[in-house]
Amino acid sequence: MKIGLPKALLYYYYSPIWKAFFDALKIDYIESNDTNAKTLILGKEKSIDEACLALKIYLGHIEEIKDKCDLILVPRIYSLKKTEQVCTNFNCLYDLVRNTFPNIKILNYNIDIKHHHNEKSAFLKIGKDLGFSLIEASRAYNLAKEVENNHYKNEEKKAKIALKSKNTKILLIGHPYILKDNLIGKSVTDYLEKNNITIIYSYQVPRELIEYNCNKISSKIHFTMNKEGLAAFNYFKNKIDGTILLTAFPCGPDSLSNEMLLRKRKNHPLLLLTFEDLTNNTAVITRLESFLDMLKGGIHL
Repeated sequence: MKIGLPKALLYYYYSPIWKAFFDALKIDYIESNDTNAKTLILGKEKSIDEACLALKIYLGHIEEIKDKCDLILVPRIYSLKKTEQVCTNFNCLYDLVRNTFPNIKILNYNIDIKHHHNEKSAFLKIGKDLGFSLIEASRAYNLAKEVENNHYKNEEKKAKIALKSKNTKILLIGHPYILKDNLIGKSVTDYLEKNNITIIYSYQVPRELIEYNCNKISSKIHFTMNKEGLAAFNYFKNKIDGTILLTAFPCGPDSLSNEMLLRKRKNHPLLLLTFEDLTNNTAVITRLESFLDMLKGGIHL
């Protein structure tokens, strides 16, 4: 038995707990390769034109990995809090993949706090579907949860170290599947690092402080996963020199949260980069050059 993990979308939120869970159960898994131009082409062929760039990339990863494993892990996540919701792509991900790839076998779980389907019960379902007892699956989940918590603590430590740097410090705000993607985020991080910029990432904000710091921007955020970016801005803004927002077109939740940050930034230097296609990053580099020049010159637009 080998489980396929597409390296896109939810992978960048949940891979630490997924991999630790399968390791504890001694289940083999395989990850798709980093996103490349071929991945995007394959994804476009499987997508409707209106799909966001991140979803097109995800479907490309499914296409690349589907013949290399027995099952592909495709969760359905609707709500992580009773009064909130996640992106509609995550709501329908299971159905979308099942209909787009009717011949593949899917390992699925459902998280919907609004209707009393929590994370632990979701992982217990995975264990049951794979033939493990409730006790075995529960033990694996507890171990995996500890690994996940340690992962985020390590990210927080990295941010603390980065903030001590004497270089120009820039906060990158975006979903992890944007910031960590080999085609989207890497073009930005590579350029910044070549110019001796110290990078802090929005996913490095302390987990326990997300709600508090997000409420300083707005107390009425409906989309749970956008809270991280808003919280990171409020938490880091006085410790950095500038902020760059990365988003994939046409993300509805991002368009709302980005507008909030643009209105709340005051004199804080902030650049919004929206990625619709990745055939040429010249425009991105040009805008990054201009932004860094503005920072050096003390210009805040």
